[in-house]
Amino acid sequence: REGKLSGCDLISIFALDELRGICMEDDGSILIRPLTSFTEVAKHPLIKKHIPVLGEAVEQIGGPQIRNIGTIGGNICNGVTSADSASTLKAYDAVLELTSLEGIRILPYAAFNISPGKVDLRPQELLTGIRIPKTSWEHTYGHYIKYAMRKAMDIATLGCSVNVRLAQDKQHVDRLRIAFGVAAPIPVRAVSVESKASGMKVDEQLISFVSKNVLADVMPRSSWRASKEFRLHLIQEMARRALIAAIEKAGGKLNGN
Repeated sequence: REGKLSGCDLISIFALDELRGICMEDDGSILIRPLTSFTEVAKHPLIKKHIPVLGEAVEQIGGPQIRNIGTIGGNICNGVTSADSASTLKAYDAVLELTSLEGIRILPYAAFNISPGKVDLRPQELLTGIRIPKTSWEHTYGHYIKYAMRKAMDIATLGCSVNVRLAQDKQHVDRLRIAFGVAAPIPVRAVSVESKASGMKVDEQLISFVSKNVLADVMPRSSWRASKEFRLHLIQEMARRALIAAIEKAGGKLNGN
């Protein structure tokens, strides 16, 4: 509609059923084919059992008609920072399978987004798989929060996906992952606070530490949807709420309560 592809030939891949479906591989990785619809992702037993937060995230995209036809591959290849699946895939260290006549290229999703609307998809390459390693989802619990101007069918003003793996005592953080959409030109991980939170006790000090220090890795801007200052406030508050929810899902209790 915007004329960006004027003069280009378009080839539909919609009928390629090989690019649909979700399965668990021999090494425990969960493989999501790119033409899998948002509805299929949300309802699939493997996602509901092992990565329910991904299903919860894509269920916040558009309305039922959009979720029935829209695909997870299209959501990330679009390259926009507001994509609802992007922050969760980034928080779970997703790995992409990119296929061309020259073979298969494996690329961490963390390196896929180059700039707004631009991704590392080379000429003649096709996204053929999205993998979530077993080490990323095992014993890991996540929560996604989307803030938008409307309660439904709206692009995110900000999105926050948090997942946590607690130590066996359920009182300390073994691993923390935090990712944002619309907090920077591309989906971004809060790597600084993630590394510092490892080993910390699950208490109010942890929540306060994360919410205060999460700003180190973000670069929000002002737009007609929200000012930079409001997004900075959202980043801290949504990180706090998502972290608390993820800890509770993991069986942890703040201050033993």
